[in-house]
Amino acid sequence: MTKALGMKLEDMTMLFEDGMQTMRMNYYPPCPQPELVMGLCPHSDADGLTILLQVNEVEGLQIKKAGAWVPVVPLPNAFTVNVGDILEIVTNGIYKSVEHRATVNLHNERLSIAAFFFPKVDGDMGPAPSLTPPENPAIFRRISTIDYLKAFFSRELDGKSFIDAMRTQSEDF
Repeated sequence: MTKALGMKLEDMTMLFEDGMQTMRMNYYPPCPQPELVMGLCPHSDADGLTILLQVNEVEGLQIKKAGAWVPVVPLPNAFTVNVGDILEIVTNGIYKSVEHRATVNLHNERLSIAAFFFPKVDGDMGPAPSLTPPENPAIFRRISTIDYLKAFFSRELDGKSFIDAMRTQSEDF
């Protein structure tokens, strides 16, 4: 990833070495009125990378692409990998975090397991120095990882509103 970006390896390893990993298991039961219920509100993940296994291959994950919600069709024995907000910040917007949501199904239960990869908690984060030369200034602010996580998890899930608040021109933080 660093090679493809032209990024210094130490910019990435300094952030994610000794990082934190969390896991969440989701169970969405069948719903008699799926058009009235949202399994998980639209959001982008706070982490660097999310690896998702859609256990029983029932559709429900959707991503936002060009303003429209597109279903992610589960493939047998395959993982879905989403870029999170931290990776968008570190790459100074080169990689974009994925806005997504989960819907429920009329007839089938849906099971998924998500693994979230975060940087080390005792560091700080922001756009990688090797990706922000003077001709390409940082579009996101620097912040301690712990302050970033506290701020993210104290807000309501609302699309990509949190990463928008992290932009240098935003005053919403």
